[in-house]
Amino acid sequence: MIDKISWITAYPEFVLLVMTCVIALLDLGVKSPMRGTTYLITLLTLAVVAYMQADLALTGSTLYGFGNMVVSDTMGSWLKCFATLAVMVTLVYGRTYAGHRSMLRGGELFTLSMFALLGMSVMISGNNFLVIYLGLELLTLSSYALVALRRDNATATEAAMKYFVLGAMASGFLLYGMSMMYGATGTLDVNAVFKAIASGQIRHQVLVFGLVFVVSGLAFKLGVVPFHMWIPDVYQGAPTAITLMIGGAPKLAAFAIVIRLLVEGMLPLALDWQQMLLVLAVGSLLIGNLAAIAQTNVKRMLAFSTISQMGFVLLGLVSGVVNGDALSFAANAYSSAMFYVITYVLTTLASFGVLLLLSQEGFESEEIADLAGLNQRSPLYAGVMAVCLLSLAGIPPLVGFYAKLAVLQALVASGQAFGLAIAVFAVMMSLIGAFYYLRVIKVMYFDAPITASSVVAPLDVRVVLCINAALVLGLGLFPSGLLALCGNAIRQMLGT
Repeated sequence: MIDKISWITAYPEFVLLVMTCVIALLDLGVKSPMRGTTYLITLLTLAVVAYMQADLALTGSTLYGFGNMVVSDTMGSWLKCFATLAVMVTLVYGRTYAGHRSMLRGGELFTLSMFALLGMSVMISGNNFLVIYLGLELLTLSSYALVALRRDNATATEAAMKYFVLGAMASGFLLYGMSMMYGATGTLDVNAVFKAIASGQIRHQVLVFGLVFVVSGLAFKLGVVPFHMWIPDVYQGAPTAITLMIGGAPKLAAFAIVIRLLVEGMLPLALDWQQMLLVLAVGSLLIGNLAAIAQTNVKRMLAFSTISQMGFVLLGLVSGVVNGDALSFAANAYSSAMFYVITYVLTTLASFGVLLLLSQEGFESEEIADLAGLNQRSPLYAGVMAVCLLSLAGIPPLVGFYAKLAVLQALVASGQAFGLAIAVFAVMMSLIGAFYYLRVIKVMYFDAPITASSVVAPLDVRVVLCINAALVLGLGLFPSGLLALCGNAIRQMLGT
C-alpha cells in the first residue's frame, strides 16, 4: 500500500501516467486526421497536472515519499509546472505542422510527449540515484522515438540514430559515475550520499573519479562543450515541432538533476565540480557563439545559441560555493541559474513557434533566407521573432537581459578571483552573439520577401504566441516576481 505522504509527493505523476494510457486507448477510435479530440484531452490533462504541481509548490512544504526515494519541494514543483506548461505550448505550436507532415496518423506525438514529460517529472522529483536515472531514460527513450516520428524522412531518421548513439554513451557515463558514488558511499539516497561525503571518511580520489563521469553525463544532457556534438545535428535533422520538444522543457529537467546530484548530493565536493563546470561554461560560451556566426540554417544557429545559453546557466552554478562557504552565495547563484533556464525556455518556445508557423505544407522554413521580408508579410510575427532574438542576445528591457545580468551579478558578488574576468569574458561573448541574432532581424525587416503570401495561423496558436511574446517583454520589465519565486524555491531546497 502507498502511504498518504507518498501519494501526496507524486499524485500529479500518477494522474499524468493514467491519463497518458487513457489517451493512448481513446485515440484508437479517433478518425480525424488532425486528432482534434486527442489534442483537446491532452491539453486539458496537462492543464490539470500543471495546476496540481503549482498547488503543491504554493504549499511551501518539503515531503519525502516511497522510502525517501521521491521528494516534493517548492523548486521541484515549480520546475515540473513550468515543464508541463512548456509541453502544452509545444503541442499547440506543433500540431498543425505535424498534421501537414503525416505525423498525426496515430496519437504517438501526444502520448510520447506525455511520457517524455513523465520522465522529466520523475527526474525532477528523484531523491535517489536510481529514480533519477529511470526518469532520465524514460525521457530520452521517448525523445528518440519522437525524433524518428517521420519514418519516411531520411534526415529525421539519421538525426534519431545520432541522438540514440551519443545519448547511450552519455547515459553510460552517468550510470558509471553513479555506480562509483554508490561503491564509495554505500548508498543511492541523495541525502545519505551528502552525509557520507561530508563525514570525510571516504577517499577523495575515488569520489572525484566518480564525479568526473557524473558531470560528463550531466553536461551531455545540458548540451555544453565538449559534449555538444549532438545538439546541432539533432536540432537540424528533427522535425521542427520535435526540435522544440527536445530543446524546451527538458532543459528544466536537466537543470533539476544538476541541482539534485551536485548541490543536494555532492555539495562537499563543490570546489571540484565547480572547476569542471567553469571549464565547460567557458568552452560553451566561446564555441557556441563563434560557431553560430557561420550558420545559414536557423535551427542550427539556434542550436549553437543553446550551447552558449547553457554556458550562462553553468556560470550561475559555479559561483555558489566560495572557500567552502555554501550559505552566503548559494541561494543567489543557484536562483539566478534557475531564473535563466526558465526564461530561456520561455523565449525558445516563442522563437520556434514562429518557425513552425512559417513552415507551411511541403515547405520547411529553416534557412535564414526563408525569413526574408517577414515584416512585410506579417508585422506581428516578425515582431514576436524580433523580441525573442533580442532577448536571447541580452538586449534590455527584455527578460534575456535581466537573466544574464542576474547570473553576472551572482558571479561578481561571489568575490572569487576569476569572477570578474569570467564576467567580462561572458559579456564579450554576448556581444559576439548579438551579431547573428541581429543578422536575422535585418533579413526579416530589410530584405525583400520571397513570397507575397500572408502568414495564416489558427486562433489557438495566435493567442498563445502573443501571450508568450508578452511574457518575454513583461518579465524583462518586471522580473522581481519570478526572481523571488526562484530565490524562495532555492532557499527552501538548501534549507532541507
